[in-house]
Amino acid sequence: MSISTRLQSLLDQNKISYSVMAHSTAYTAQGAAATMQISGKELAKTVVLWAGDEMILTVLPAPNHVDLNKLGDQLGKPVRLATEREFSSRFPDCEPGAMPPFGSLYDLPVYVDESMSEDEAIVFNAGTHNDAIRVRYEDFVRLAKPKIFSFAQKT
Repeated sequence: MSISTRLQSLLDQNKISYSVMAHSTAYTAQGAAATMQISGKELAKTVVLWAGDEMILTVLPAPNHVDLNKLGDQLGKPVRLATEREFSSRFPDCEPGAMPPFGSLYDLPVYVDESMSEDEAIVFNAGTHNDAIRVRYEDFVRLAKPKIFSFAQKT
């Protein structure tokens, strides 16, 4: 499998410069970072959550976890992890757990941890467990239009 056609179209139509990085199969963000020999903090992982009754995407550095209480306080509603069963049908063009961080493709709002801005570029899953995409962080923000909060917790 290669990158999601929907994702590729979004990037191409918006004239976003990107590079595709094929890598050994990896089912965790930290594992993917290791196979690509990049820093875990440069790899953006996408985590699907429920904020009240709304499904959302959060984007944070691979080695971190979402501080659910902190994010919930900032959003003013309870936040919990979504189960794969709850979200898998929402991402029909992606392998489970390999969703790219563009909520506009799936009609979901995106929340990015502010620490992601520390690097000029970010790398994220391209819809498979074998492909990633690198883009400039500012291009990602321009296209994804995320809300930026502080919610990543170091592990």
